[in-house]
Amino acid sequence: MQDFISKLPKAELHLHIEGSLEPELMFKLAQRNNISLKYKSVEEIRNAYQFHNLQSFLDIYYEGAGVLQKEQDFYDLTWEYLLRCKEDNVRHTEIFFDPQTHTDRNIPFDVSINGIHAALKDGEKKLGITSHIIMCFLRHLSQEEAFKTLEHAIRHKDKIIGVGLDSSEVGHPPVKFQQVFEKAMAEGFKTVAHAGEEGPAEYIWEALNLLKVERIDHGVRCLEDEKLVAYLKEHQIPLTVCPYSNVKLKVFENLKDHNLRNLLNKGLVAMINADDPAYFGGYLGENFVGTQKALDLSKEELKTLAKNSFKASFLSQDVKDKFYKEIDSL
Repeated sequence: MQDFISKLPKAELHLHIEGSLEPELMFKLAQRNNISLKYKSVEEIRNAYQFHNLQSFLDIYYEGAGVLQKEQDFYDLTWEYLLRCKEDNVRHTEIFFDPQTHTDRNIPFDVSINGIHAALKDGEKKLGITSHIIMCFLRHLSQEEAFKTLEHAIRHKDKIIGVGLDSSEVGHPPVKFQQVFEKAMAEGFKTVAHAGEEGPAEYIWEALNLLKVERIDHGVRCLEDEKLVAYLKEHQIPLTVCPYSNVKLKVFENLKDHNLRNLLNKGLVAMINADDPAYFGGYLGENFVGTQKALDLSKEELKTLAKNSFKASFLSQDVKDKFYKEIDSL
């Protein structure tokens, strides 16, 4: 089955580029930028990656991002991720980046976006991997701060296809950002949002009705609301599910408890993603292999997951159709 998974063309739609910062690169960048880390070794960092909830993960996530200082750092970070994509037969990726994580450290918006974008362009030329960039607002910050960040994004419309909403979910409902999402849509950005991971199903409704999102990131708690499930099925709203992440952050106790197959059985457009792979123990290929084993997914179910990843993407229909044919041929 592992060989079959490796041959499957895949798209990844829920990947935080800052969350692909491996301890080795963290150390390398810290040395390059003369930054003192509180961890003395790569192993010490890995041992710190034991999380009991979303917030405990975010604490180390934001600290690790501190080594990203220059355009070249963001390029190197993104390039390392693209090399993993090549290994996993990820043919298209739509990555998140969190500019406020960097602007709050006085790293200009242009530094992060230009470094990331340059690597993605090289990824298309040298590796054949297409991509889009989605800029996320940090929901634990204010909508006023989000508006300032949106102004930066407007200057980079040639690089950024959409806006999203991430960070601490509980206590920060989507309604908090309704106005900034309205402005983003008026500027032509596509919209997605994290909802229904640690937060309730009601947050998914808010993301759909108030933020007008085209995709729900995570969304695993939708099963708590039958009307919501019916709506998601009827409108084929994608759910960018992240199995390893869900287990690492205790949304599910273990992978065998995950509701991914149930989501598929209900006709929902669910797919597999890696979220923050450096922190959660696996890139997309590993998420596919581990989830297949835990849930005993069939080849047809794996094909459906792969097709859903392209279906939910912001690629053109003719490109999607080419990938569907390739998947069907396996």
